[in-house]
Amino acid sequence: MTASHSSGKDPSRDGSLERFNYFKKDDFENDWDKVAERKFCRVYKVKLKLWRETCALKTTTSDYRNMINMSKIGKVKFNYLISIYGISKDPPALVMEYMSKGSLDNILNSHVLMWPKKFQMIHEVTMGMNFLHSLKPPILHLNLKPANILLDDHLHVKISDFGLIKWEEFSSKTEFVEHLTARGNIHYIPPETFTQNPEPPGTKYDVYSFSIVMWEILSQQRSYQGLSMTEILIRVSSGKRPSVEKIPEDKPPESHEMIGVMKQSWHQDCNQRPAFSETILLTEVLSNVLKIPDTKLRGKIRSLNKQERTSNTTADTSDDSSTSIYSLLKKKDFETFKKNLRKEHVSMLFKDNNSLLHHAVASGDKESVQIVLDLGASVNCQSVKGYTPLIIAVLNKFYEICSLLTDCGADVNLSDGDQWTALHFATQAGDDRATRLLLDNKVRADAKEKDGWTPLHLAAQNGHENIVRILLPRLDSVDEQECQSGRTALHVACVYGHVNIVKLLLKQGADVNKTDNLQSTSLHLAADEGHFRVVRLLVNSNADVKIVNERSYSPLHFAAIKGCTGICRILLSKGVDPDSKTNQNWTAMHLASLKGHPEIIHVLEEHHGSVNIQGKDGWTPLHLACHHGQEEVVSVLLAAGADPNLAEDNGWTPLHLACNSSCFASVLQLISHQANVNALNNHQSTPLHLAAQHSNIPIIKALLMNNAQRGMLDSKGCTALTLAQRCNNTEAVQLLDS
Repeated sequence: MTASHSSGKDPSRDGSLERFNYFKKDDFENDWDKVAERKFCRVYKVKLKLWRETCALKTTTSDYRNMINMSKIGKVKFNYLISIYGISKDPPALVMEYMSKGSLDNILNSHVLMWPKKFQMIHEVTMGMNFLHSLKPPILHLNLKPANILLDDHLHVKISDFGLIKWEEFSSKTEFVEHLTARGNIHYIPPETFTQNPEPPGTKYDVYSFSIVMWEILSQQRSYQGLSMTEILIRVSSGKRPSVEKIPEDKPPESHEMIGVMKQSWHQDCNQRPAFSETILLTEVLSNVLKIPDTKLRGKIRSLNKQERTSNTTADTSDDSSTSIYSLLKKKDFETFKKNLRKEHVSMLFKDNNSLLHHAVASGDKESVQIVLDLGASVNCQSVKGYTPLIIAVLNKFYEICSLLTDCGADVNLSDGDQWTALHFATQAGDDRATRLLLDNKVRADAKEKDGWTPLHLAAQNGHENIVRILLPRLDSVDEQECQSGRTALHVACVYGHVNIVKLLLKQGADVNKTDNLQSTSLHLAADEGHFRVVRLLVNSNADVKIVNERSYSPLHFAAIKGCTGICRILLSKGVDPDSKTNQNWTAMHLASLKGHPEIIHVLEEHHGSVNIQGKDGWTPLHLACHHGQEEVVSVLLAAGADPNLAEDNGWTPLHLACNSSCFASVLQLISHQANVNALNNHQSTPLHLAAQHSNIPIIKALLMNNAQRGMLDSKGCTALTLAQRCNNTEAVQLLDS
C-alpha cells in the first residue's frame, strides 16, 4: 500500500487531516466496477490491494480542496453514518465504505418492503440524523433524500453525503436553491427556503426533508410524481403535501403513529416540527413492535435478514455464580473461565433459555466449548427462539466449533421456531464452507422452513451462485414450491435477475413453464422486473411466451407496463399476439399508453398492434393517454393513426378526456388531427363545457379558435358560460361571453 498518513507530506498541506489516508490509483486493483452514475458523481466498487477490502470510490465534480473538507466530516463515526476511509487525488475521489445494496432510491423501486422493514429504515435514519444534530455544532445534512441513504446486505441504513452542502458557501438563498434543485432535491426542500426570509437553514430543514423520505418509504412511491419543479414549489409553499391516502391500505395499526410523526415533521411552520431527539424514542418503539418479518418482493418473498433476528443474549439470573461465569465468557477471559467452570454451571439457563454452551459457542473459543461439552452440556439444547449451539456457530462462522459440535452429535437438522435449520442460515449468508460442512454431516438439503422456503430458495434470492452449485447435486428436485406464493427457486432467481443462477437451475432441469399460485411463470416474473438477459435466456430455453396468468396477463403485458422495449421485441419476435387482452380487456398498447411509454407504442405498431382497439368500457389507448396526461404517447398514437373521434361507452372522445385532465398539449395535438371540438358525450357535454368547468384558459382559447360552439347545452341545460360563471373565473367568463 502506498497510501500514507497525513503525518507525512501531502499536496494539500492541510494539517487538519491528521491520521487520514491518501490513496493513489496503484493502491487499488485494476478491476473497477461502476455501480452508480449521477449528474455530479460516479461510484465505483474497488478493492484495496493491501487491506483486501472492498470499498466505494466516489468521483465528484468537486475540486480537491472541497474533497478534503468532505473527508474531515467523514471522520465522524457512528453506526448509521457511512464511513470515509480517505481521499484519492488521481482520480479525485472519496474512498468510502461499500454498501452492497446501493441506495434506498433503488430499493424503493425494485423491492416491495414489508412494514417492519419500513419502520426499521425510518428508525435507523432517525438515529443517524439525531447523532449529526447532537454534535457541537450540529452537522446539517441539507441533502437528505433516498439517493443518499445507503443499505447493506441486510437492508440496514447508513446516511451518506452529510455536511457537504454549506449554506455559507452561497451568495444568496436563490443560489442555494438553484444548487439543490440542480441535484434533483426539489422534493425535499422545506417551504421556508422559498421565502424571502434571509435566515440560514437550521436542523428543522433536515426534519422536513426526512418527512418526505418517510412518505416515500411508507408509500414506496416518488413524491410529487409527474409534477414540474414550479408545480412542486407552488404546492409546497401553499402547504400541500403528498397524499397520505397513497400509503397502502394494508398498513398495520402502528402506522398511524408513524404517519403522525411524518405529518408533524412536514409542518409549514418549521418551529412546529419535532427535533429528531423528540421522535427517536417513538420510532424505536414502533420499529420494535413490528420486528418479525422483513422484506417481500411481489407479495411473499422471504426475509432477507433473518440473521438480524438473532438476539445477543445477556445473562439474566440472580445466581451470582452463574452470572460470574457468564461474565468471564463475555469478557473473553477464557483461562479464568476454564479454571472456575464447574459441572453445576453447565445446567444453568440464562436469558431466553440460552445455556452456557450457547454462550461458549458465541464467544468463539473452541477450548471453552469443548470443556462445557465434556462436563455434560446437551449439544442440542435450544433457546426460546429455538436456536441450537450449532446454529449460533454457523451464524458466527466459527467453522472449527461447527465441526466440534457435529463430532459431538449435534443434530444438523434441528430447526428454530421458524423451522430454519443451520443450513438455511448458511445458505442465506452465502457461506459455502458451512454449507459443505453441514451437507457432509447429512443435513437435509431440501429442508423447508415454516413458509416452505428451502435453502435453494434462499441462495437463489440472494444471488449466491456458489451455494446453488453446492446444493444442486444433493437435491432430488429443484422445483420445490414455497407455500405462500407457490414459487420455485427458478421463480425467485428470475424475480431478482440472477442470470447465472437461472442458467444453473435450467441446466439441472428446472421446469421453465411451472406456474406459481397466481399462474405466473418465471417469464412473467422476469418481464415484470425488466430483467432482459433473464428473459432472453428463458425464451431460448423454450419458455412459453404466450402463457397467461390468472388475470390473463402475458409476459408482454408486464413488459409493456414497465416500458421494457427490448423484452417486448423478444416476445413479439416469438409470435406473441400484440393485441391479446387481459381480463379487463387491456392490450399491451393500452398498458403502455397508460404508463407513458411511447417507445413501446412504436414497437407494438411495428408488429401490427392496433392503436384503435377498445378495452374496458370502450377505452382506446388514446383515451387512456389523454386521461392520464401522457402527452408524448398521445403524439405517437396520433401519428400512428389513432382515431381522435372514437368515443368510449359513455360517449367521451379523447378530446373530452384531454380537456377534463387540463392537458393543453394533448388538446392541441388532437385538434391538429381533426378532433371534433363539438363532440357530445352521453351527458351532452362538449369539450368546451369541460374546459370551462376546469377554468383552463389556454384550452378554452384553443377550442374557441377552432370553432367550438359557445351556446351548446349539456343535459342539465348549462352552457360553457354558465359553468364558468359558477366557477367564478372572470377571465373564462369574459372569453365565453364575448
